[in-house]
Amino acid sequence: MNEEVRNDEAVEQAEPSVEERLAEAEAKAEEHLDDLKRLAAEFDNYRKRTARDQESLVARAAERLVKELLPVLDDLERALVAADEHEEAKLEDGVRLVHRSLADSLRREGLEEIPTEGAFDPHVHEALLSQPSDAVEGTVIEVLQKGYRLGDRVLRPARVVVAAPKETA
Repeated sequence: MNEEVRNDEAVEQAEPSVEERLAEAEAKAEEHLDDLKRLAAEFDNYRKRTARDQESLVARAAERLVKELLPVLDDLERALVAADEHEEAKLEDGVRLVHRSLADSLRREGLEEIPTEGAFDPHVHEALLSQPSDAVEGTVIEVLQKGYRLGDRVLRPARVVVAAPKETA
């Protein structure tokens, strides 16, 4: 019987007590909580850094576009000076220069005019009217307002008149 008591004591000594297990579980929980807090702080820093980077990128893009448009502003000011001097030929030349300069700047930024020849395409054209015409039905016959795309995105669809079947009397 003494051996049984000794074995029970040995088993009790080998197994940690409830208090020891509880302390160990609390230590692990505290460690996991610290890890979670660290991860949350790292994520918050990442989010803030990403927001700053995005703001910086937008600011640089705007700065680049403004630098591109400054010569257009200069040309427009010269055209206004010519208008004050009542030199119509110079005014027309100045306006053409400003238009060309602005179009070139926007083209360098990736702006493209949407082609309007041929068949109506609802992805890039907006039909404002349809008119009877000798042209093939569904063909663009007149452009009311040019359309533009920037890369693969349509900024403004081309507003067009589309050919309808010719009326028969």
